Amino acid sequence: MNQELAPFVRSREPLSSLILYHLFKWSVISPMLHLYFQGRIYGADRVPLAGPLVVVSNHASDFDPLLLSNCMGRPVSYMAKEELFEVPILKQAISLYGAYPVKRGSPDRSAIRAALQQLENGWAAGVFLQGTRTIDGRITEPKLGAALIAAKAKVPLLPVCLWGTHAITDRGSHFPRPVPITVRVGDLIPPPDSTDRDELLKLTQHCTDEINALHDLGR
Repeated sequence: MNQELAPFVRSREPLSSLILYHLFKWSVISPMLHLYFQGRIYGADRVPLAGPLVVVSNHASDFDPLLLSNCMGRPVSYMAKEELFEVPILKQAISLYGAYPVKRGSPDRSAIRAALQQLENGWAAGVFLQGTRTIDGRITEPKLGAALIAAKAKVPLLPVCLWGTHAITDRGSHFPRPVPITVRVGDLIPPPDSTDRDELLKLTQHCTDEINALHDLGR
């Protein structure tokens, strides 16, 4: 993180976002996770509840951002397509919940700048390591974005595995099925010392191995 800006970085997300997060968590997402999906959470005590953080995970379902944020005990800010911010009310709601707009097909550096801004505002920034959903939830082709963000901001990464979310919906259906879900939180990983590509590759592979190892633990 820019050393000149460091003294001014917030340690927590905005109060309005925290209120919305807890309201939505306890009224909607948490009951769905624990009752409908029979959710299990392991390692939640490893999550730093204040200060900037890069949460990096696998991705297999549209439900993943909400489920992951629910299990962190704090809001996790994710990128969202720009068109969503043109919808009245929805724009305000997702902004409070930490979403930030990114144009479809825009260069990766645009998303990275937005994530860095969220970190400077005290958020935990969520990054799906492969960028897109995978069929079974395992990571096979990780991208360097999370490591680059952590290197530039000088903040740690937290590996998280979402197990079972690939089965939430059938192809062609958006209605969630009551499948068992397990979330496992790993240990904090320090940021790389530089943005050198070899260092970013090494860290990205480390994150991949950690998340896939948590995934192999299954239910």
